[in-house]
Amino acid sequence: MKTRGSTLETAGFVLIALSLGVVQLSLFTAQSVLFSLAAIIWLIVAIRDGVRPQVPAFFLPLTIYAALTLVSAAFSAKPLAGFIDSRQLLMFLMVPIVARFARGPRASTTIDIIIAIGSAGALLGIIQFAMLGYDNLNNRPDGLLSIYMTFAGVLMLVTCAAVARLVFGRVRSPWPIVAVPALFVALAVTLTRNAWIGTFLGVTVLLAIRNWKFLIVPPVLAALAFAVAPGQIQQRAQSFLTSNDPASRDRMVMWKIGADMVRDHPLLGVGPVMIEPSYTAYRQKYPDAVNPTNPHLHNVPIQIAAERGIPALLAWLWFVAIAARDLWRQLRRGQAPAIAGAGLAAIVAMLGAGMFEYNFGDSEFLMLFLVLVTLPYAAERFAD
Repeated sequence: MKTRGSTLETAGFVLIALSLGVVQLSLFTAQSVLFSLAAIIWLIVAIRDGVRPQVPAFFLPLTIYAALTLVSAAFSAKPLAGFIDSRQLLMFLMVPIVARFARGPRASTTIDIIIAIGSAGALLGIIQFAMLGYDNLNNRPDGLLSIYMTFAGVLMLVTCAAVARLVFGRVRSPWPIVAVPALFVALAVTLTRNAWIGTFLGVTVLLAIRNWKFLIVPPVLAALAFAVAPGQIQQRAQSFLTSNDPASRDRMVMWKIGADMVRDHPLLGVGPVMIEPSYTAYRQKYPDAVNPTNPHLHNVPIQIAAERGIPALLAWLWFVAIAARDLWRQLRRGQAPAIAGAGLAAIVAMLGAGMFEYNFGDSEFLMLFLVLVTLPYAAERFAD
């Protein structure tokens, strides 16, 4: 007969696992319903246990980053708007919740759920491209998510997880072999260059760790994919080589404006949600800017520094460094190398894509990312 404690643990795990699958399809259901219920159960369990929740080492700098964000909001021109926007920081609770409910073998089950639903989303994206007219820069595949950029970022993380399972999995299973090609094709048809870069880097790191001779595989596969790709994808890839691309030119201006904001507001930034209203004044210095305004600066470090200040950026870099260090150690010597590989590749991909997109501020992306970097920690702890 199950005890009340084990029932709560099981319910928490089911809810959090479902939220990670559903977030790839519906943010509201995943975040407002499933994640919220999982958080309530976690709080009940934490109070019942009467001990401090166990969390990975990177949770300390992540908490400091959250605190500095709230300080930045408090001293911004619009504190209330800043605090409302900062509700996304609640997603950081994903770390202790996953660390508690996805322990031991449940970590592997969680990865499988993420890959399975991500693969289904990938097939939907391929159908949108091939049959429903989502085949140009103005109308790109978005799965069931709000925008193609989010869809591409989620696919990037799922692809890294699937490749890690394929490369480092101790139990060979045929289904990742089917999932990985579908994920790569779906990524290609999103026409989203930052996700291409992030995926390429994440997969390259995984293959290099497995065997340095595999370093040749990603560029060869990329060249073959380009050769057989439809014209839209080839044209998008060729835009890497042109300086006339409007999006690239506008990003250069955004980064300059971000540097100006950091110079003027080094400690606390302009404040959460204040990039867009501040953008117009700074833009006047740059006649080559493409868009009249932008909601964010399409670069994670620049966005954080400009919006929340240099101390917040240092806390974020501390978080990334600690997480990467521990994941590397777990990959080399841990009990779950495939799960650790998924987490490490997620960091590499996030950093690579994050040079051209503010993916760390995307709720769907952030939920999956925090889970992937926490699951290796949970995998080495056994459920009650």
